[in-house]
Amino acid sequence: MSSLSLNIPHQLPKEEALTRIKGLLQNLKTDHADMIADVKEEWNGDEGKFAFSAKGFDLSGLIKVTGSGVDIDAKVPFAVSLFSGKIKSLITEKANTLLAK
Repeated sequence: MSSLSLNIPHQLPKEEALTRIKGLLQNLKTDHADMIADVKEEWNGDEGKFAFSAKGFDLSGLIKVTGSGVDIDAKVPFAVSLFSGKIKSLITEKANTLLAK
């Protein structure tokens, strides 16, 4: 397994950022149904656990929403880590759209 870490800054109140980011994985699944399946999210306050399948590979990790950003730490199979740049870009783009004022 390889690690994938992101920090996406925001300028929203923490609760608003949390509400918006909770839809991140479902939005990714909707927009990229050909690549993403089996999305699971479990939230406890401002921290969430997630898991999904991308092109048949299982990914999982943690999301933490703070007053200034969203931290995403994921574990990805080595084969998927070869595409980590694309994955980071896709998640960052969608998160930035969700967190825009």
